[in-house]
Amino acid sequence: MLKEIIDQFYLENQKNREQTRFYITDAGKCPRAVFFKFKNAPKEPTHPRIMRIFEHGENIHRSIFNVLYRLKIGVTTEIPIPSQEIVSGRADAILCMNNENYVLDIKSINSMIFRNLASPKEENVYQIQLYMHFFGIKKGILLYVDKDQQELKEFFVNYDEKLCNGLMDKFHSLKNQIESNILPERLEDYPKNWQCNYCVFKEICKSANTADFKPENSSQSA
Repeated sequence: MLKEIIDQFYLENQKNREQTRFYITDAGKCPRAVFFKFKNAPKEPTHPRIMRIFEHGENIHRSIFNVLYRLKIGVTTEIPIPSQEIVSGRADAILCMNNENYVLDIKSINSMIFRNLASPKEENVYQIQLYMHFFGIKKGILLYVDKDQQELKEFFVNYDEKLCNGLMDKFHSLKNQIESNILPERLEDYPKNWQCNYCVFKEICKSANTADFKPENSSQSA
């Protein structure tokens, strides 16, 4: 009985936020899924278990912040990027160590993925590159936390202007598709891509064509 009550709480508190700009976390995501988000297309509700995982990740972030404050490292946490037209986002932290500034991005992952992690995940690199781009900081740290064993791995990332320009070009291209109601192609390895397994837009993606897309709520644009 209690499990059902708790699960129902998470189901009832899911919010469909109107999206008018890209989030930095959209970098590296399936363009089709991002398109559907903007169009408020029909989707499966997020499973309560997944929402609890997100909450647990937020708690891990807070515990890391607490340690950084106690270490008296020059740190500012949860900083929005400078306001601009196409992208919004909030960096986990900016640190000052040895008189150098770093963007810090914290990622909590399960033990199996953590154990096999020899380099940062591509989509995480994209995201921290964009944070560095908007803050004008040349160095970043991707900090991975094993949610199960509380082990840590860190990877240092240097700013790559060419990569960031390419990511922004993709955002601008996707913005044009959203405004023109032109549905992006499916991922090349659809439906085997890992993103497809967790996508809340599975059903509409199966049936939607790449021609002009006209959902019930098609007024949104980037």
